[in-house]
Amino acid sequence: MTIQEAQQQVDTWIKTTGVRYFSELTNMTILTEEVGELARLMARTYGDQSFKESDKNRDLGDEMADVLWVLICLANQTGVDLTAALEKNFDKKSVRDADRHKNNEKLQ
Repeated sequence: MTIQEAQQQVDTWIKTTGVRYFSELTNMTILTEEVGELARLMARTYGDQSFKESDKNRDLGDEMADVLWVLICLANQTGVDLTAALEKNFDKKSVRDADRHKNNEKLQ
């Protein structure tokens, strides 16, 4: 699935099953919540925190997909073409960071 197809599928789902989009501000808050859930799982899986019983059956991919879903909702609501935005972001990083990371001793 392309990013454009994902944006369309989310839009179709929202308009049929989800009834309507939540407000942009509500979705921004939900995005923050979903990122927090992903961070919690990352801290327990790759960091030093111990798992709580309620965290043990969480799926990393599912948590990432939740973040992506809400981000796509926000893009759809605000008229952002995520494919074009990501391509533009790659161009920006390629120019700005062309040598930046190559010269970082911490990455060698």
